Amino acid sequence: MGKYRPIVGTLGYVLSKDKKKVLMMHRNKRKDDDHIGKYNGLGGKMHEDEDIATAMAREIYEEAGIVPEKMTLKGTMNWTGFGKNSEDWLGFIFLIEEYSGTPKKTCPEGDLEWIEIEKIYDLPLWESDEYFLPHVFGDTKEPFHGYSPHHSEKMISFSLYPTS
Repeated sequence: MGKYRPIVGTLGYVLSKDKKKVLMMHRNKRKDDDHIGKYNGLGGKMHEDEDIATAMAREIYEEAGIVPEKMTLKGTMNWTGFGKNSEDWLGFIFLIEEYSGTPKKTCPEGDLEWIEIEKIYDLPLWESDEYFLPHVFGDTKEPFHGYSPHHSEKMISFSLYPTS
């Protein structure tokens, strides 16, 4: 194993005003995108001059054109060996419960769609999403912390604390 120098990133799930839908990005714009064809929350890399909450708010604004008003850190994920370049990512997962503005319908990475929360598991997602998303949308007060190593663009295993 080499040195662990993860890319620190954010991943946010914006709830609709009625709290029944979530704003998802269909990654369908860039052919070189590791996420092409998948649905994902909004987010990206943290800049060196930001704290993680500022990074999340910036990414939400850049991608959806809205300003988060209430964000809750739901947990963290450590994805090692992820994607075509086998990168290590340390992700901070947020639930955006309130926002101002009107979300865009598209951005350079993909189209933005409101999806009913219970139907997101029917979408093409990354394998690890089905394990941690119930903790994002559930009533759990304690943040979760997950680990999902990858090899050759496939998830090897998944662990989550707390386990329930």
